[in-house]
Amino acid sequence: MEEKIIRGTYDSPCGQLILCSYKGKLYMCDWAVGKKVDSTLRRLEKTLKTEIVDGTSPVIALAQKQLKEYFSRQRRSFSVPYKLIGTDFQRMVWSSLSNIHYGRTISYGEQARRLGMPQSARAVANANGANPISILLPCHRVVGSDKKLTGYGGGLDAKRFLLDLEQGHVRL
Repeated sequence: MEEKIIRGTYDSPCGQLILCSYKGKLYMCDWAVGKKVDSTLRRLEKTLKTEIVDGTSPVIALAQKQLKEYFSRQRRSFSVPYKLIGTDFQRMVWSSLSNIHYGRTISYGEQARRLGMPQSARAVANANGANPISILLPCHRVVGSDKKLTGYGGGLDAKRFLLDLEQGHVRL
């Protein structure tokens, strides 16, 4: 039987996440709302040359377990195996998100500087906007240069919730 992309979900306290796995790796952990969900799913099908079916897998179960631990403040980082599909620039930006420590924020400009591209804050922001592995690769920790919250795939309320959770402002 040809391998399929498996799609599951996780109901977080701030919105539903879609989880997709393929051959033992997580390819998507992203918000069920928003403009980019369908395009991310289509990109997965096109790139992996297979279809998406609803179900679960060991990787999805692991992601659900670790997300539950994260939302109950028992986990600060993730060990779910994942694979990123995007341009070289996007993958570089997304990978750099794992260097932003739990409970901290940086600006898009700072992220661009850390990548050695100080003039590329806007391009970095656009790449973050296409991050298919939300929360595990914490693009919610990147804010505007004025410290204000800016666009987020799950919406600004979800971004605020995640930052408040990490800073200990959410009652469990």
